[in-house]
Amino acid sequence: MSIDVNNESGTEVDEQAILDIARYALARMRIHPLSELSVIVVDAGAMEQLHIQWMDLPGPTDVMSFPMDELRPPSKDEEEPPQGLLGDIVLCPEVAEKQGTEAPTQHSMDEELQLLTVHGVLHLLGYDHEEPDEKAEMFGLQAAIVDGWRAEKGLTGPSPAPTVS
Repeated sequence: MSIDVNNESGTEVDEQAILDIARYALARMRIHPLSELSVIVVDAGAMEQLHIQWMDLPGPTDVMSFPMDELRPPSKDEEEPPQGLLGDIVLCPEVAEKQGTEAPTQHSMDEELQLLTVHGVLHLLGYDHEEPDEKAEMFGLQAAIVDGWRAEKGLTGPSPAPTVS
């Protein structure tokens, strides 16, 4: 799995954790090991520009996903998943920090960025949360991936509750 993490935000973030959880999520979703992903961490101003340009919505957001090859998790009967370029995930630590402190289970900016990384991966794989059943599926899968990664790393305490909308 080729995953690049590029921090352009000016904020110190745990890049290794972002890389690790992205790799874990892609492996858990059975994405081809030669697939490629880019994660870019930007400041609120850059995220706001992207949010306006691509979503026509004001203000910065927490995470945006830009799929490339529209890869999907393989079905249970597929032996070999296709490889390709997953696309880009853009994260904003300023928004993540605010969301983490305002969440019912308060958590750190880095924990929120880990959750948002998984959220972004799932969007790249075609998951969405517009409809209630889609939201239940996506957020359930997101929680299972974050919980699995945290357990594998021996991290204690409750996992961050989903704060993305």
